[in-house]
Amino acid sequence: MKLNSKYFEKIRIRPDPSTQPRQRPCQWDGCDGEGAYRAPVGREREGEYFFFCFDHVREYNKNYNYFSGLKDSEIARFQKEALTGHRPTWKFGSNAGGQAAPDFAPFRSGNAGHFRRIGDPFNLFSNHGYYQQARAGRMVKPLEAKALETLGLDAKATGAEIKARYKQLVKLHHPDANGGDRRSEARLRDVLQAYRLLKQSGYC
Repeated sequence: MKLNSKYFEKIRIRPDPSTQPRQRPCQWDGCDGEGAYRAPVGREREGEYFFFCFDHVREYNKNYNYFSGLKDSEIARFQKEALTGHRPTWKFGSNAGGQAAPDFAPFRSGNAGHFRRIGDPFNLFSNHGYYQQARAGRMVKPLEAKALETLGLDAKATGAEIKARYKQLVKLHHPDANGGDRRSEARLRDVLQAYRLLKQSGYC
């Protein structure tokens, strides 16, 4: 006989009763039915269940009240705490002990103190264009550093020095000051853009 014969499909084996899971009885008093449906035990016993038959689980759920025995104030507090998953909370800007939260501003991007703290012992970043140099307690952004470089100044330049250098370069590269020579117009344009950026950034 072939193993894939259609007769094999008609063979039925009687299950062994000893290997079958025993039916759970309904826990409703006086009921002999099967407890195939579970129902929660109640508050402060989460994860525990009663097992009832279909009719009795419907009856149980109809009268079930999770907040049974609690005062209205306790119910309101429970509902309020449920908004945060019953986790402890505190006012914004303070920790669980009521103390002020630490100031992380020195570690935020764009703050000179952060880079002074971590340091650059191997001088990995000081020669790169995107390296931000400290200037009067603030960090010089890449565009600002480039603008200062265009004017021939460093990050320590004051507002007065920036204005003086700007006026000097305008007079030097303006076509009217060069007898109509337009070859320095590109350089003049760079100077104007650099000064405008520094002025908008509050350097002068």
